[in-house]
Amino acid sequence: MRPTCAIAALVFLAGAGIEVRALDLSGDLSLQARGYPESPAHPGQRSSTAGWVLEPTLHGELSHTTSFTFTPLYRFDSADSRRTHADLREAYLLRYGEWGENSWQLRAGVDRVFWGVAEVHNLVDIVNQIDLVEHPRDRPKLGQPMLHLAVSGDWGLAETFVLPYHRRQTFPGRSGRLRAGRLIEDDAAYESGAEERHVDVAFRYSHAVGVLDIALSAFSGTSREPRFVVDPGVGDAGAMDAPLLPFYEQIRQFGLEAQLTTEPVLYKLEAIRRHGAQNLLGEGEDYGAFIVGVERTLYTLFDSPYDLTLLGEWLYDERGSRATSAWQNDVYLTGFLSFNDVQGTELIVGLLADLRYNTRTLNLEFKRRLAGSWSMRLETFANLGSDRKDLTYDGRRDSFAGAELIFSF
Repeated sequence: MRPTCAIAALVFLAGAGIEVRALDLSGDLSLQARGYPESPAHPGQRSSTAGWVLEPTLHGELSHTTSFTFTPLYRFDSADSRRTHADLREAYLLRYGEWGENSWQLRAGVDRVFWGVAEVHNLVDIVNQIDLVEHPRDRPKLGQPMLHLAVSGDWGLAETFVLPYHRRQTFPGRSGRLRAGRLIEDDAAYESGAEERHVDVAFRYSHAVGVLDIALSAFSGTSREPRFVVDPGVGDAGAMDAPLLPFYEQIRQFGLEAQLTTEPVLYKLEAIRRHGAQNLLGEGEDYGAFIVGVERTLYTLFDSPYDLTLLGEWLYDERGSRATSAWQNDVYLTGFLSFNDVQGTELIVGLLADLRYNTRTLNLEFKRRLAGSWSMRLETFANLGSDRKDLTYDGRRDSFAGAELIFSF
């Protein structure tokens, strides 16, 4: 597979009159399976699923100041047709250079950007759309078309984004597990008359001052988090099982990220102020939300080679029960046990508890490299309690155990 992709890329670039100085192919091929102990809540759902994911990355150097990156993804799922999908995670041209005493980078194409310092959820992270059918915890991102200019110097890093196309959030299909009680349609509605072609803009400034890392961000455009309305054009709009239509509003968001690194504790903060959104009642409501966290690592635990990292985070949305987000008033507690061995063995235990509703979820994860390029991942999501009043009730009541075998090349 590697020679075929490399030859195809070389032929394409040669036909375009572009000389490639170096070409490298890497990526992962993973085989995955899940089992669900609870009986299906909806017709057509299965008690187990299997599939595979291919995500290669082709990187080429065109000159000492220009490169390109190409990362497609394809997933096959045996049960959910919506989870079987392809996406272009990255496909961008990168140019970089010096501007006086400053450095600059310009990316044009499709890319993924990460903002935030928290572990369980990132309020400020708004450039890319979440690929929700991939995984409920890892927050994988859909590729986002963008023009991304970054300028850095001793004064910090300033980034400007022009985002000419909106990606819709993905949702499980009719036969998919972890789905909502009502089916969410593939289609979507927009507040903007330009719909998904509305041009969004974002800006972020970040800087490190001693032990403090801080970032300020601003976004104006189409929200990545939809609210849901009953589609009057599909069936009986008043029926309890009527499908829901995602509706994307025009919003403005201002964000703050901060991380204070002391010995031996890390203090974390993410906060946003959002304007233009509507609450769960369909009323316009500007609001604020924040995440605060504390992280501490215990090295050579009990004189062993193991390191244990303990983390606690509190997520709060001032709208309370009117919030359209699942993160209204939640606490996340987790421990990362690193074995510090050649295989890179890690054990993760996490508990997510909703302080407003009686909802509790336990997450166990075990990762280890096997022989050669092979590695494995085992995980369990156990539903310890679900409250029917909770916005996430329908999705959280599906516990599952999963296994993944990964070949890296």
